[in-house]
Amino acid sequence: MKIYTVYILECIDSSFYVGITSNLDQRLEEHNSGKDKSAYTYKRRPVILKWFQNFTEPSLAIKFEKQLKGWSRAKKIALINSDWERLINYSKNHTEFGKPDEDSI
Repeated sequence: MKIYTVYILECIDSSFYVGITSNLDQRLEEHNSGKDKSAYTYKRRPVILKWFQNFTEPSLAIKFEKQLKGWSRAKKIALINSDWERLINYSKNHTEFGKPDEDSI
């Protein structure tokens, strides 16, 4: 059974990169070696793996990767930190519930 991994990297400039791979160790090496000069991470090396989740179904992995790419920085940090309360709060409709306190990010 093939495993697909969705991952979040933190770049040297503190930005996040979200990706998907079927070989996480190899992909991390490619990011940090600068294999592709046009890649987002090329000028932001070294990168550090902050979070990952494995999937056996490629379509679910792709769907989740796309979803993560649309998340705010605060929501990604909540996921990385396993802060489920904040993750839920950041997922709410802010027009209904108000924006989260920016000082708590």
